[in-house]
Amino acid sequence: MHVFLETERLVLRPLTEADAYHLFALDNDPDVMRFLTGGKPTSRETLHARILPRLLHDHPCFGTRGYWAAEEKATGTFLGWFEFRPLDDHSPAVVELGYRLNKAAWGKGYASEGARALIDKGFTDLGVERVTADTMAVNTRSRRVMEKAGLSFLRNFTGDWPDAIEGSEHGEVEYELTRAAWEQRR
Repeated sequence: MHVFLETERLVLRPLTEADAYHLFALDNDPDVMRFLTGGKPTSRETLHARILPRLLHDHPCFGTRGYWAAEEKATGTFLGWFEFRPLDDHSPAVVELGYRLNKAAWGKGYASEGARALIDKGFTDLGVERVTADTMAVNTRSRRVMEKAGLSFLRNFTGDWPDAIEGSEHGEVEYELTRAAWEQRR
């Protein structure tokens, strides 16, 4: 197994097709998907046709993937995944941070720990200049993770979603962290 990054409690490694079982379970938990699909399940067909290709995509500017399986270091338990993906395949300057962890991992600081480690690696090793993340305005847990990871609120906006879900009427929020702000905090 290739390890991309380790923290005190996490191992982040590239996602593989062998993770499909775990990804299917994660995307079929209504609580996990509450702010993404309104809790609607993901079909196996959608997972294999649309989701896996995105998660397994290699980004030329990084020379690696932009999505990472998160495993508990002590047990090897699959906890979910992290996104640290360049918005332009050919430039590492701006990356999007994201995370999706199973409920058993919630409230234990894993999301903040993994996000901080990815941000540090991005600014020190990958040539990142700006990290961005967004979520529904009402998703207070995700917003708190962004803040704990060092990102600051940038703006409210309204996304163009084909299927409105409860809370989407309040819009979305974008957070960011620039290299300069990260360096000042170190």
